[in-house]
Amino acid sequence: MTKAPILCVNNLSHTFTQSGKVLDNICLSIDEGQKLALVGANGAGKSTLLQLLVGLIAKQSGDILLRGKAISSEADFVSLRQYVGLVFQDADDQLFCPSVLEDVMFGPLNQGLSVSEAERVALQILERFNLSHLAQRIASELSGGEKRLLTVACVLVMQPCLLLLDEPTNGLDNQAKADLLSLLQGLDQAMLIISHDQDFVEQLAAKVLTLENGQLKYAEGK
Repeated sequence: MTKAPILCVNNLSHTFTQSGKVLDNICLSIDEGQKLALVGANGAGKSTLLQLLVGLIAKQSGDILLRGKAISSEADFVSLRQYVGLVFQDADDQLFCPSVLEDVMFGPLNQGLSVSEAERVALQILERFNLSHLAQRIASELSGGEKRLLTVACVLVMQPCLLLLDEPTNGLDNQAKADLLSLLQGLDQAMLIISHDQDFVEQLAAKVLTLENGQLKYAEGK
């Protein structure tokens, strides 16, 4: 039996009062381990699409399915977020706890882990990302590259099947970008990556999707 895609979108449309329709009957399917890039002009609706996929923006029309199951209510999206993790474009939107360790523990605690177990898995992922030495620091004190790695750690600690990354290289220097690329290349998770960085996209994604005039167009990557 063929396994259902992690996430499937059928005829998803969205209209803003001021700017009009930004998504027009979008269809998209993401399989296990698949790495896709999403490109397009500023304001094309790329970030809107990612936020719709995890329920941060209310769906107006169309269907979102998680492994074949329709997602519609807020309770459904709460469940979906156990499997689909969004890394925001601005790291400061995602980091708000008194310490780096507590930022990473936040997700596992909301998944129902005890404090001791949440701390254990948080310390494990910080070590994996070479961020253990920053555990007691405040995120606002970190460099841009450290913040970006931390936001990915905050999502990965919850063991999602799919990562949604919104401009992950934004504001990073070359070394920080290389560190992030190496980390993402070593992950088994499926990914949908918004990026204007063509070199980054070519090294990470197997297929490129372009969002233009509300429509998705497909082009082969590497």
